[in-house]
Formats: sequence, structure tokens, C-alpha cells
Amino acid sequence: MSGNSFGTLFRITTWGESHGPGIGVVVDGCLPELNLDESVIQSCLDQRKPGGSIASTHRREADKAVILSGIFNGKTTGTPIAILIGNTDPDSRSYAPYAELYRPGHGDITYQAKYGIRDWRGGGRASARETAARVAGGAVAGLILNQAGIQVFSYTLELGGIRAAVTDMNQIHQNPFKCPDKDTAMAMAERVEDVRKQGDSIGGIVEIRVLGAPAGLGEPVFDKLDADLAKALMSIGAVKGVEIGDGFTAARRLGSENNDPITPNGFSSNHAGGILAGISNGDAIHIRVAVKPIPSISIEQQTINADREPVTISVKGRHDVSAIPRINPVCEAMVKIVLADHLLRQKALISRSWHG
Repeated sequence: MSGNSFGTLFRITTWGESHGPGIGVVVDGCLPELNLDESVIQSCLDQRKPGGSIASTHRREADKAVILSGIFNGKTTGTPIAILIGNTDPDSRSYAPYAELYRPGHGDITYQAKYGIRDWRGGGRASARETAARVAGGAVAGLILNQAGIQVFSYTLELGGIRAAVTDMNQIHQNPFKCPDKDTAMAMAERVEDVRKQGDSIGGIVEIRVLGAPAGLGEPVFDKLDADLAKALMSIGAVKGVEIGDGFTAARRLGSENNDPITPNGFSSNHAGGILAGISNGDAIHIRVAVKPIPSISIEQQTINADREPVTISVKGRHDVSAIPRINPVCEAMVKIVLADHLLRQKALISRSWHG
């Protein structure tokens, strides 16, 4: 299986399955002499682990990070950093009835088509559990960004068709949905409970903001900063769309409305979302991702079995009503990884120019 690594100079490789002994990540390219211990990684993992909101699965995982390599006396050594996250609460019994069925909306049927075999226990490698390893890798990337004064944060803009009317950053950590509007957060809670009772699921929109990114990050043509951000975010299983800046709204504007005027003090608007021609322009980077509903629902759906016979399926077990807000720190992690990679690539370019 290829495609388990991401990045160029700062690179992560994730491994493991939902119901195996554990999952983890190997981080290559981290700078030496950065302060790192398990608590740095744990603080990020705690934002993603199950049980944090009423939309979350009842699976109980401590998501305890164990650093196996790349650290000496509390500092990074510049060598690969291996991080292990054990699976302590897997229960495969609820998945046994679906071993010979293909769940609608899941990767069951496509994994079978590609490999001729699949791990039906919770989705195996296709499970959202894999994203915990990404969050651990993003925590390491965050150390590099901290040195450069770059901040990455996210919030829930929309959930189940209910959209925040106010953007108050002080509210993000005051409710279980990471919503910047306290009144909307209450409406989201009611919506989640209604959907849960119906045995269904909901999706939404997460917005990610980057503050402090310098101008000049990104490579021309194929490795544009926004292209790499889009790929990173689209690689998250539940993400079905990515917008940079005003995104699709820009398609409905005139050029005179969409261009950001340039003044001696910078840009007077930010329709571009902080990126021009694939290169950061020094303004705040704005990204939005569309998150699909969780496919595991108890409502009966039509599918087929391994013999391609038509059957109905009702998925039982411990499942989220929505990937939001547990997906928020995953989005942050992938953005951090991209930014750390491009920051190191820019430093390498400047170094070559200086010594050339």
C-alpha cells in the first residue's frame, strides 16, 4: 500500500488500523534542539479523542502518545521521530455482521476492489482513527511554526445546516462544537440530538485560519501553497471540498469586486485568503472544508453482499453523529504540516541563494 507519506522536507508517514494493536506516525525532517515531550503531543490529541462532545462516539480511547525515537534530554535530535498511540478500547464484535457486506458511504467496496482483501473491523486503515496519528505529526510541525510566530486554529462555521451568524473567537473553546457563536452552538446541540434520535448523521463546514505566515511560502506551478493545502485537507476521509479565501463565491464576482487592492500598508481586503499565484502574500490565510455526514447510520440502507446480492443494512455500534468537532484538530494538523514543510523549503531556498 503506497500513499501513506506526506510532505517533502517535513514529512510524515502514518501507520496502523482502527482495531489493531495501535496506530502511529513517523516524522522525518524536524529541526533539532526543539523542546518536545509527550505532553506537547498529548495536548493536541486530547482535542481529537472520543467523548469530547455529544456528537462523538462512545468508544473510549485515552489516545496516549508514546515517543519512541528522535528525542534526547527533552529535545529533538533531527532524526526521525516515531510516535505510538495504542488502541485500548477496540470492540470488533459489532462489525462482524458486516464482514460480508459493503456499507454505503464507506471505503469497504473500493478497498475490496483495489486489494482483494479488507479489514472490516471498524474500517481498518480507512477508519477515521488514523487521523490521530496525523494530529501527533501536526503537534511536531507546530514546534517549527511556533519558532516562526505562525498560529493555526479552526472553528465550526456550520453544522447540520445551522451556520454561525457571529464570529467571536473567544467562544471557540466555550462550547463542545468549537463554534464562534454561542447561540448557534446551542442550536447545533439541539440539531445533533434530534439527528441522533433518528439514527442518522450530519455534516458541516470547518474554517481554518493561519495568522503570522510570512509572504513567500509556496512553490510555483504544481507545489503551490494552496494546492498542497487542498491536497492535505482532501486527504482527510470525511472532507469532500476545500475553499481558499472566498472560494466559490469568487466565481460569481467581477474582477473589480474580487481583486484585493494593494496599499503601502498591505492589502485592504482579503478575498484571496492570503495566497496569490500559489504563494503566501503575508495576509491571514483562510480555508474552509466541507465535511460529509458520517456514513455509519442505523437507518436501513440498500447495499450488496460479497456475492453481489442485494441486501439491506442498518449499521449498529459506536459511531459519531458528526465528524465535527473531532475533525477540527485534524484539519489544523494537516495545515501545520504543510506550512512547516513550505517554511523549511523556503529556508532552504534562501540558504542556497545566500551561499550561491
